[in-house]
Amino acid sequence: MATDLGPALVDVALAVEERGLDGLWLPDHTHMPVTRSVPYPMGGDLPERYKRNLDPLAGLALAAAVTERIRVGTGVLLPAQRDPIATARALATLDQQTGGRVVVGAGYGWNVEEMTDHGVDPVRRRARTREHVLAMRRLWEDEVASYAGPHVAFGPSWSWPKPVQRPLPVLIGGSPSRVLCRHVAEYGDGWIPLGARGLEEGVDAVRDAVASTGRDPAELEIVPFLGSGASSRHWDRCAVRGATEVAVDVPHDGSLFAALDVLGAAVAAWRS
Repeated sequence: MATDLGPALVDVALAVEERGLDGLWLPDHTHMPVTRSVPYPMGGDLPERYKRNLDPLAGLALAAAVTERIRVGTGVLLPAQRDPIATARALATLDQQTGGRVVVGAGYGWNVEEMTDHGVDPVRRRARTREHVLAMRRLWEDEVASYAGPHVAFGPSWSWPKPVQRPLPVLIGGSPSRVLCRHVAEYGDGWIPLGARGLEEGVDAVRDAVASTGRDPAELEIVPFLGSGASSRHWDRCAVRGATEVAVDVPHDGSLFAALDVLGAAVAAWRS
Protein backbone atom coordinates (compact mmCIF):
# COMPACT_ATOMS: atom_id res chain seq x y z
CA MET A 1 0.00 0.00 0.00
CA ALA A 2 1.66 3.22 -1.18
CA THR A 3 1.61 6.16 1.24
CA ASP A 4 2.80 9.74 1.37
CA LEU A 5 5.58 8.69 3.75
CA GLY A 6 7.12 6.06 1.48
CA PRO A 7 9.37 6.22 -1.58
CA ALA A 8 8.13 8.06 -4.66
CA LEU A 9 5.73 5.87 -6.56
CA VAL A 10 7.54 6.39 -9.87
CA ASP A 11 10.68 4.93 -8.28
CA VAL A 12 8.69 2.00 -6.91
CA ALA A 13 7.16 1.27 -10.31
CA LEU A 14 10.56 1.35 -12.00
CA ALA A 15 11.95 -0.98 -9.34
CA VAL A 16 9.09 -3.44 -9.85
CA GLU A 17 9.71 -3.54 -13.60
CA GLU A 18 13.50 -3.72 -13.30
CA ARG A 19 13.27 -6.76 -11.00
CA GLY A 20 11.25 -8.73 -13.52
CA LEU A 21 7.99 -8.57 -11.60
CA ASP A 22 4.72 -8.35 -13.49
CA GLY A 23 2.53 -5.69 -11.95
CA LEU A 24 1.77 -3.06 -9.34
CA TRP A 25 -1.54 -2.95 -7.45
CA LEU A 26 -2.82 -0.05 -5.34
CA PRO A 27 -5.79 -0.05 -2.92
CA ASP A 28 -8.60 2.47 -2.60
CA HIS A 29 -9.65 4.30 0.56
CA THR A 30 -10.64 7.94 0.07
CA HIS A 31 -10.36 8.72 3.78
CA MET A 32 -10.38 6.90 7.09
CA PRO A 33 -12.95 8.04 9.66
CA VAL A 34 -11.49 8.17 13.15
CA THR A 35 -14.49 6.41 14.67
CA ARG A 36 -15.38 3.01 13.20
CA SER A 37 -18.23 0.67 14.10
CA VAL A 38 -16.65 -2.25 12.24
CA PRO A 39 -13.23 -3.57 13.31
CA TYR A 40 -10.31 -3.88 10.92
CA PRO A 41 -11.05 -7.10 8.98
CA MET A 42 -7.55 -8.55 9.43
CA GLY A 43 -7.70 -8.15 13.21
CA GLY A 44 -5.78 -5.93 15.59
CA ASP A 45 -5.27 -2.21 15.29
CA LEU A 46 -5.78 -0.38 12.02
CA PRO A 47 -2.36 -0.11 10.33
CA GLU A 48 -1.06 3.43 9.97
CA ARG A 49 -0.81 3.07 6.20
CA TYR A 50 -4.61 2.93 5.87
CA LYS A 51 -4.71 6.55 6.97
CA ARG A 52 -2.18 7.69 4.39
CA ASN A 53 -2.64 5.66 1.20
CA LEU A 54 -2.35 7.42 -2.16
CA ASP A 55 -5.20 7.74 -4.63
CA PRO A 56 -4.96 4.61 -6.80
CA LEU A 57 -5.95 6.13 -10.15
CA ALA A 58 -3.51 9.03 -9.88
CA GLY A 59 -0.87 6.68 -8.50
CA LEU A 60 -1.26 4.12 -11.27
CA ALA A 61 -1.07 6.86 -13.90
CA LEU A 62 2.30 7.90 -12.45
CA ALA A 63 3.47 4.28 -12.36
CA ALA A 64 2.37 3.60 -15.92
CA ALA A 65 4.04 6.75 -17.25
CA VAL A 66 7.54 5.57 -16.30
CA THR A 67 7.19 1.87 -17.18
CA GLU A 68 6.69 -0.08 -20.38
CA ARG A 69 5.69 -3.61 -19.41
CA ILE A 70 4.08 -4.07 -16.01
CA ARG A 71 0.34 -4.18 -15.51
CA VAL A 72 -1.13 -1.55 -13.22
CA GLY A 73 -4.12 -2.57 -11.14
CA THR A 74 -6.49 -1.42 -8.44
CA GLY A 75 -6.34 -3.75 -5.51
CA VAL A 76 -9.12 -3.06 -4.91
CA LEU A 77 -11.15 -0.13 -6.21
CA LEU A 78 -14.35 0.67 -4.30
CA PRO A 79 -16.76 1.42 -7.17
CA ALA A 80 -19.76 2.04 -4.91
CA GLN A 81 -17.97 5.07 -3.46
CA ARG A 82 -16.97 6.56 -6.82
CA ASP A 83 -18.85 8.32 -9.57
CA PRO A 84 -19.13 5.65 -12.29
CA ILE A 85 -19.04 8.04 -15.26
CA ALA A 86 -15.89 9.85 -14.15
CA THR A 87 -14.24 6.63 -12.96
CA ALA A 88 -15.00 4.84 -16.22
CA ARG A 89 -13.35 7.62 -18.19
CA ALA A 90 -10.28 7.69 -15.95
CA LEU A 91 -9.76 3.95 -16.25
CA ALA A 92 -10.39 3.98 -20.00
CA THR A 93 -7.89 6.81 -20.41
CA LEU A 94 -5.29 4.89 -18.43
CA ASP A 95 -5.81 1.71 -20.44
CA GLN A 96 -5.80 3.53 -23.78
CA GLN A 97 -2.68 5.51 -22.97
CA THR A 98 -0.77 2.46 -21.68
CA GLY A 99 -1.67 0.27 -24.63
CA GLY A 100 -3.80 -2.05 -22.52
CA ARG A 101 -1.97 -2.55 -19.22
CA VAL A 102 -4.82 -1.91 -16.76
CA VAL A 103 -6.64 -4.42 -14.57
CA VAL A 104 -9.52 -3.32 -12.37
CA GLY A 105 -9.76 -5.09 -9.05
CA ALA A 106 -13.12 -4.15 -7.52
CA GLY A 107 -14.45 -4.72 -4.02
CA TYR A 108 -17.47 -3.96 -1.88
CA GLY A 109 -15.70 -2.24 0.99
CA TRP A 110 -15.80 -2.89 4.73
CA ASN A 111 -15.58 0.52 6.41
CA VAL A 112 -19.15 1.50 7.18
CA GLU A 113 -18.36 5.10 8.10
CA GLU A 114 -16.26 5.64 4.97
CA MET A 115 -19.01 4.48 2.63
CA THR A 116 -21.70 6.33 4.58
CA ASP A 117 -19.74 9.56 4.08
CA HIS A 118 -20.09 8.91 0.34
CA GLY A 119 -23.87 8.51 0.67
CA VAL A 120 -23.69 4.73 0.27
CA ASP A 121 -26.07 2.57 2.28
CA PRO A 122 -23.81 -0.20 3.64
CA VAL A 123 -26.60 -2.74 3.28
CA ARG A 124 -26.85 -1.98 -0.43
CA ARG A 125 -23.14 -1.60 -1.19
CA ARG A 126 -22.91 -4.87 -3.13
CA ALA A 127 -25.87 -3.99 -5.32
CA ARG A 128 -24.47 -0.52 -5.85
CA THR A 129 -21.04 -1.91 -6.75
CA ARG A 130 -22.67 -4.19 -9.31
CA GLU A 131 -24.54 -1.33 -10.94
CA HIS A 132 -21.54 0.98 -11.01
CA VAL A 133 -19.44 -1.66 -12.75
CA LEU A 134 -22.22 -2.53 -15.21
CA ALA A 135 -22.65 1.16 -16.01
CA MET A 136 -18.91 1.54 -16.53
CA ARG A 137 -18.98 -1.47 -18.87
CA ARG A 138 -21.52 0.29 -21.05
CA LEU A 139 -19.33 3.39 -21.24
CA TRP A 140 -16.27 1.30 -22.08
CA GLU A 141 -17.90 -0.90 -24.70
CA ASP A 142 -20.78 0.95 -26.38
CA GLU A 143 -20.41 3.74 -28.93
CA VAL A 144 -23.56 5.30 -27.54
CA ALA A 145 -23.88 4.25 -23.91
CA SER A 146 -26.79 4.40 -21.50
CA TYR A 147 -27.76 2.76 -18.24
CA ALA A 148 -30.85 2.75 -16.05
CA GLY A 149 -30.97 1.27 -12.58
CA PRO A 150 -31.92 2.10 -8.99
CA HIS A 151 -28.42 3.43 -8.20
CA VAL A 152 -27.13 4.67 -11.58
CA ALA A 153 -28.93 6.20 -14.52
CA PHE A 154 -27.81 8.19 -17.55
CA GLY A 155 -29.24 8.64 -21.01
CA PRO A 156 -27.59 7.93 -24.37
CA SER A 157 -24.09 9.38 -24.19
CA TRP A 158 -20.74 9.43 -25.95
CA SER A 159 -17.68 8.69 -23.89
CA TRP A 160 -14.15 8.36 -25.20
CA PRO A 161 -11.49 7.12 -25.06
CA LYS A 162 -12.38 3.44 -25.07
CA PRO A 163 -10.08 0.92 -23.39
CA VAL A 164 -7.66 -0.96 -25.60
CA GLN A 165 -8.60 -4.20 -23.87
CA ARG A 166 -11.99 -5.62 -24.80
CA PRO A 167 -13.18 -6.30 -22.25
CA LEU A 168 -11.28 -4.21 -19.76
CA PRO A 169 -10.67 -6.88 -17.10
CA VAL A 170 -12.63 -6.51 -13.87
CA LEU A 171 -11.71 -8.88 -11.05
CA ILE A 172 -14.06 -9.01 -8.04
CA GLY A 173 -12.31 -9.20 -4.69
CA GLY A 174 -13.58 -10.85 -1.54
CA SER A 175 -14.65 -14.08 0.10
CA PRO A 176 -16.68 -16.43 -2.13
CA SER A 177 -20.15 -15.62 -0.85
CA ARG A 178 -23.16 -16.42 -2.99
CA VAL A 179 -23.38 -12.77 -3.97
CA LEU A 180 -19.73 -12.56 -5.01
CA CYS A 181 -19.95 -15.79 -7.00
CA ARG A 182 -23.06 -14.51 -8.76
CA HIS A 183 -21.39 -11.20 -9.54
CA VAL A 184 -18.23 -12.81 -10.92
CA ALA A 185 -20.43 -14.99 -13.12
CA GLU A 186 -22.48 -12.02 -14.33
CA TYR A 187 -19.94 -9.28 -14.97
CA GLY A 188 -16.50 -10.29 -13.71
CA ASP A 189 -13.46 -11.42 -15.64
CA GLY A 190 -11.90 -12.93 -12.55
CA TRP A 191 -11.63 -13.14 -8.80
CA ILE A 192 -9.25 -11.82 -6.13
CA PRO A 193 -9.26 -14.13 -3.10
CA LEU A 194 -7.43 -13.27 0.10
CA GLY A 195 -4.56 -15.67 0.69
CA ALA A 196 -3.79 -19.17 -0.54
CA ARG A 197 -6.32 -20.65 1.86
CA GLY A 198 -9.04 -18.30 0.64
CA LEU A 199 -8.32 -19.44 -2.90
CA GLU A 200 -8.35 -23.13 -1.98
CA GLU A 201 -11.58 -22.88 -0.03
CA GLY A 202 -13.52 -20.82 -2.57
CA VAL A 203 -12.30 -21.45 -6.08
CA ASP A 204 -14.68 -24.34 -6.79
CA ALA A 205 -17.71 -22.25 -5.83
CA VAL A 206 -16.59 -19.37 -8.06
CA ARG A 207 -15.90 -21.67 -11.00
CA ASP A 208 -19.22 -23.48 -10.59
CA ALA A 209 -21.10 -20.17 -10.61
CA VAL A 210 -19.34 -19.08 -13.79
CA ALA A 211 -19.95 -22.43 -15.48
CA SER A 212 -23.65 -22.27 -14.60
CA THR A 213 -24.02 -19.24 -16.91
CA GLY A 214 -22.43 -21.02 -19.85
CA ARG A 215 -19.08 -19.28 -19.52
CA ASP A 216 -15.80 -21.19 -19.40
CA PRO A 217 -14.33 -20.93 -15.88
CA ALA A 218 -10.89 -21.70 -17.33
CA GLU A 219 -10.90 -18.19 -18.80
CA LEU A 220 -11.09 -16.52 -15.37
CA GLU A 221 -8.17 -14.52 -14.05
CA ILE A 222 -7.57 -15.59 -10.45
CA VAL A 223 -5.17 -13.37 -8.53
CA PRO A 224 -4.88 -14.15 -4.81
CA PHE A 225 -3.50 -11.36 -2.64
CA LEU A 226 -0.87 -12.71 -0.27
CA GLY A 227 0.79 -11.24 2.79
CA SER A 228 4.40 -10.11 2.95
CA GLY A 229 5.45 -13.44 4.44
CA ALA A 230 4.36 -15.43 1.39
CA SER A 231 6.97 -17.75 -0.10
CA SER A 232 7.30 -20.16 -3.00
CA ARG A 233 5.37 -22.69 -0.94
CA HIS A 234 2.34 -20.42 -1.04
CA TRP A 235 2.86 -19.72 -4.74
CA ASP A 236 2.87 -23.46 -5.41
CA ARG A 237 -0.42 -23.89 -3.56
CA CYS A 238 -1.96 -21.06 -5.56
CA ALA A 239 -0.70 -22.43 -8.87
CA VAL A 240 -2.15 -25.87 -8.14
CA ARG A 241 -5.59 -24.31 -7.58
CA GLY A 242 -5.50 -22.30 -10.80
CA ALA A 243 -4.10 -18.90 -9.87
CA THR A 244 -3.05 -16.96 -12.95
CA GLU A 245 -0.97 -14.50 -10.93
CA VAL A 246 -0.29 -13.71 -7.28
CA ALA A 247 0.04 -10.30 -5.66
CA VAL A 248 2.39 -10.03 -2.69
CA ASP A 249 2.26 -7.27 -0.09
CA VAL A 250 5.47 -5.30 0.40
CA PRO A 251 6.31 -2.60 2.95
CA HIS A 252 6.11 0.98 1.70
CA ASP A 253 8.94 2.42 3.73
CA GLY A 254 12.73 2.48 3.64
CA SER A 255 12.87 -1.32 3.41
CA LEU A 256 10.76 -1.50 0.24
CA PHE A 257 13.56 -1.75 -2.31
CA ALA A 258 15.35 -4.45 -0.33
CA ALA A 259 12.07 -6.35 -0.11
CA LEU A 260 11.65 -6.05 -3.88
CA ASP A 261 15.20 -7.37 -4.34
CA VAL A 262 14.34 -10.45 -2.28
CA LEU A 263 10.99 -10.92 -4.00
CA GLY A 264 12.42 -10.51 -7.48
CA ALA A 265 15.15 -13.07 -6.82
CA ALA A 266 12.66 -15.52 -5.33
CA VAL A 267 10.29 -15.17 -8.27
CA ALA A 268 13.13 -15.67 -10.76
CA ALA A 269 14.19 -18.84 -8.94
CA TRP A 270 10.62 -20.13 -8.77
CA ARG A 271 10.15 -19.61 -12.49
CA SER A 272 13.38 -21.35 -13.46
